[in-house]
Amino acid sequence: MGIEPAIAERTRVSSRCASGVMDQSASAATLAAIALGLLASAGVTADERVDEILDVQQGATAAERKTQVEVDELADETQDAVGDYRLRLHELDGTRRYNDNLERTIADQDREKASLARQIDDFGDLERGLVPLLMDMVDDLERFVSIDMPFRLDQRLATTKRLRELMDRADVTIAEKYRQVMASYQDGVAIGRNTESYSGELEIAGATRTVDFLRVGRVLLAYQTMDREETGYWDTRTRQWRTLDSSYRRPVTLGIRIARSLAPPDILALPVAAPREPE
Repeated sequence: MGIEPAIAERTRVSSRCASGVMDQSASAATLAAIALGLLASAGVTADERVDEILDVQQGATAAERKTQVEVDELADETQDAVGDYRLRLHELDGTRRYNDNLERTIADQDREKASLARQIDDFGDLERGLVPLLMDMVDDLERFVSIDMPFRLDQRLATTKRLRELMDRADVTIAEKYRQVMASYQDGVAIGRNTESYSGELEIAGATRTVDFLRVGRVLLAYQTMDREETGYWDTRTRQWRTLDSSYRRPVTLGIRIARSLAPPDILALPVAAPREPE
């Protein structure tokens, strides 16, 4: 009886030990399985994290590229805005300078207008003094024609008549009246320095005949009939036409040809009245 309980006790102890060993083995297997599960789970999680990190990095890179593009676009827009701003500044400076010049021009025009207004007022006074002077000049010109050699007499008298009528016209400015009167005087002065020949009518011995006239300045006015049979001149002292002898026929004929540019200039023996002492 004493031995059996001891054997049973040892058997129970062995059983407990075996059971403990078995329990330890099961626990190790479980732990290994759990560890493997944990390792597998950890491996899957790491891959997902890597993918997530790569996705995040790619997204960040794309966002960075998009941001860079936006920055570049903003830089281009800024550069364009700066260029446009500089252009507008240049245009503004040009406009300011133009306006300054325009203001000075307007001021000068105002001064010119004031000056013209003063000149118009002064011209009114001048016109009141100039009109009587021009009328006197026309009268003097008409008197001079009447006492001058009778060359182109009808034409010159018509000129003085036209000038007299011109002075009474309201549609002609005082400047134009002055110009035409002075032009007639200048033509009269030029007559004393040139030579001309023209055809006209002359009353000889009670009969009107066609003759050639020769004028040499204001020192000689001669005539010659178309058949060259008669030659004469205007006597400034008696104020009459006088006949010349045949010795002057050829010189007068040559003078007529020279005046008409039909012969070269030459020395001519013509009847010229000697100057007289003033009385």
